Amino acid sequence: MVTYDGLMPDPNRRVLLARPRGYCAGVDRAVQTVELALERFGSPVYVRKQIVHNTHVVRSLEERGAVFVEETAEVPEGSVVVFSAHGVAPQVRKDASDRHLRTIDATCPLVTKVHNEARRFAAQDYDILLIGHEGHEEVVGTTGEAPARIQLVDGPGGSDSVQVRDPARVAWLSQTTLSVDETSETVAALRGRFPQLLDPPSDDICYATQNRQAAVKQIAPESDLVIVVGSRNSSNSVRLVEVALEAGAPAAYLVDDAADLSKEWLESASTVGVTSGASVPEDLVSGVLDWLAESGFGTVEEVETVREGTVFALPHDLRRRPDDRRPDDRRPDDRRPDDRRPDDRRPDDR
Repeated sequence: MVTYDGLMPDPNRRVLLARPRGYCAGVDRAVQTVELALERFGSPVYVRKQIVHNTHVVRSLEERGAVFVEETAEVPEGSVVVFSAHGVAPQVRKDASDRHLRTIDATCPLVTKVHNEARRFAAQDYDILLIGHEGHEEVVGTTGEAPARIQLVDGPGGSDSVQVRDPARVAWLSQTTLSVDETSETVAALRGRFPQLLDPPSDDICYATQNRQAAVKQIAPESDLVIVVGSRNSSNSVRLVEVALEAGAPAAYLVDDAADLSKEWLESASTVGVTSGASVPEDLVSGVLDWLAESGFGTVEEVETVREGTVFALPHDLRRRPDDRRPDDRRPDDRRPDDRRPDDRRPDDR
């Protein structure tokens, strides 16, 4: 429990702060990729699409010299371009190669896993039902791996219109940032139509998405309202609002930062839940907590559902050689098991 010094918190008002929240390993890797590319190659470094779906992160990187574009055709020939965490279709890679661009791939490894599954199922001549939201960059990238074999299914209701060549050769995949519960409902609806529906080898919804949703489910029933920090184009942040409401919170709001908060939300509240999406830096959450403290909610209880220690290696082009890395540059996995902090441990270490 934390109280804010210098303030007089109301003992009847508290904040339940979800943990885990904020940056996941894939987002951390993607942001570091752009930062290190700028350090190594200098400005400008071009980034196709938003590196992650957070307006503050994008603005910060722009201030450092990153240039965000929609397509590789906007990048001058021979320049450095970073692919976002959401992944790209093979055609995008070909277009970049044709323009002689130096590409750095910041695709989240969990998204890459889904791409690999799509290629494998397509090679085995399966029809692939991709559960996700139309137009989302991750869905566009995955579909590009096998456009002739992939159909988009947007929620349980989308299962009714699916047509396949052979009901015995159908598999499903999903966008990694969906609601766990809604995805389960969609799979159940699809299995009702196609009893032999084949599951992916492992769960497609990423560990961070699931963990953040589980944490929200823990705090929502005790909260009068839940505040989710995240941008509106962030799928996993939007899902957190939905999950909070489904888990029993009377109200839930998505805010980019403390400037979006309203005193009216607190009029009859005694407990406020707070969390953040997987692409949100912690300083934005701190700003929300400061605002709440000034409004009398100065007592913060952190509610932890699971400890995370996953770390993804940086893209090969940006990894320092062992002999030119400073001690502070070491990734958690480079440290000896006995000098890694508890939060840095991988699940297998525990």
